[in-house]
Amino acid sequence: MTESGPALQAMLGRRSRSKVDDTAPSHEELLALVAGAGRVADHSSMAPWRLVELRGDDRVHLGRALNKANGEKGSSTKPLRAPLLIAVVATIQKSAKVPGWEQEAVASGVAHMLSLALDEAGWGVIWRTGHATRSKPVAKAHGLAKNERLLGWLYVGGKPDSTRPERIKAIAAAKFVSGMPQPRAASKPKNDTLQG
Repeated sequence: MTESGPALQAMLGRRSRSKVDDTAPSHEELLALVAGAGRVADHSSMAPWRLVELRGDDRVHLGRALNKANGEKGSSTKPLRAPLLIAVVATIQKSAKVPGWEQEAVASGVAHMLSLALDEAGWGVIWRTGHATRSKPVAKAHGLAKNERLLGWLYVGGKPDSTRPERIKAIAAAKFVSGMPQPRAASKPKNDTLQG
């Protein structure tokens, strides 16, 4: 099959947007998209993730936590760059089959699926991270439990009107796809005996 469906077209058209306007999806619209994003591959169906929705003054509260994490006073204005922030949290559960790193990968998958769904629905999205995601003040601000890890925030808002055509850099797929290396042929043992 060579035809591309809507999912591939959405992936090819997706791009991060650092600048958004003050509009954002409603809570109900967000829930509909999260229901789709939650369909990500999930070993043992553990659902080791949750999302924290930040709007309004929640963003100011986060700004204070970010500054505290950096040893600064006041409130960072970074969380005010978008009207909606969605904190992505990995909830690591004890499992003999599914290691912690794999559970974080599931949470990351949900975040990416959600960013794709938001973009396809017409919203501007960028996934922001940084050292503060693992800081105590920021963890406390989000109410994280000891087994939870913050993976960053999706900053979401309206796509500003622009007359400039969008440029999306194509991915050279062949550069990133290879075959499995073949084992080397067993070398012949050296014969140390002298022949004469």
